[in-house]
Amino acid sequence: MKPSRAQKVWMYEQMLTSRYFEECIEKIYMEGKSPAFNMAKGPIPGEMHLSNGQEPCAVGVCAHLKPEDIVTSTHRPHHVAIAKGVDLDRMTAEIFGKKSGLSGGRGGHMHIFDPAVNFSCSGIIAQGMGPAVGAALSRKLQGLEGVAVAYIGEGAANQGAFHETLNLAAVWKLPVIFVIEDNAWGISVSKQTSTAIERNDRRAAAYNMPGHYIPGNNPLSTFEIAGEAINRARLGEGPSLIEIETARLAGHFMGDAEGYRPEGEKEALFKRDPIPLMKQHLEEAESWSDAEEAALQSSTQARVDAAIRFARESAYPAPEEAMEKVFV
Repeated sequence: MKPSRAQKVWMYEQMLTSRYFEECIEKIYMEGKSPAFNMAKGPIPGEMHLSNGQEPCAVGVCAHLKPEDIVTSTHRPHHVAIAKGVDLDRMTAEIFGKKSGLSGGRGGHMHIFDPAVNFSCSGIIAQGMGPAVGAALSRKLQGLEGVAVAYIGEGAANQGAFHETLNLAAVWKLPVIFVIEDNAWGISVSKQTSTAIERNDRRAAAYNMPGHYIPGNNPLSTFEIAGEAINRARLGEGPSLIEIETARLAGHFMGDAEGYRPEGEKEALFKRDPIPLMKQHLEEAESWSDAEEAALQSSTQARVDAAIRFARESAYPAPEEAMEKVFV
């Protein structure tokens, strides 16, 4: 299944939106945090994990999804949330800790929930795998349409939840797709020194499900493989495991000095930035014009700018609301 021109443009649009959003968040996050870095200061306190460079993992999969399909993501969730259609204004307000946020400002950027499009994420490694399998089981038992997609990092493939959920998904033949975003680093620990197997897709064979490896951080290849796995799940043929070779172009978190990276690694990653490569493909294969590029750049930036303006202008929750919604 190869993407149409319209699907390629949609993927490129989501990639541009995600990248510009993250670049804006990066600047705002640093407000008030100098001269001495203090993550408690500024309009966005706490940790911040950017997904710059990992956009193909989101768009190649989410291009096939419907609102009723369930997605659980990681502590690095913005690119997936945007591609799944999460309300950008309310997501941004949530990141700012504002009352108009998706969870009233209580969750922050690692706990984004939007039931309107069945999206959630968590700061706990591999935490979303169980809920995704549960959602898929619920759909199957009720005879409802919809698949579940669980995003994890390559480090999460060494968690017990990974093996437990793959086993149950296969035993019960559930409509769930496990997507591993392999950016080669679990915080500051390389995959080579933490994982006994070179490619996690090969672990799929132990759980009697197809395993796919997608090299090159390519949204088009991701689209094709994800389409195959999602269609298989929709037909009732069970789960699949996909590992995507990707790259984070920023540190594990804002303020990460990245001293663990080998010399020259980051510069090499920027030379393979997927967004310029996607633009080049559109120009060569789809007669993408300068006018189309300018219009898309303008519309995506206007959308993000509006979301940030909405967040900045929104009110903080009142202190007396701190204990509300604790028990629901």
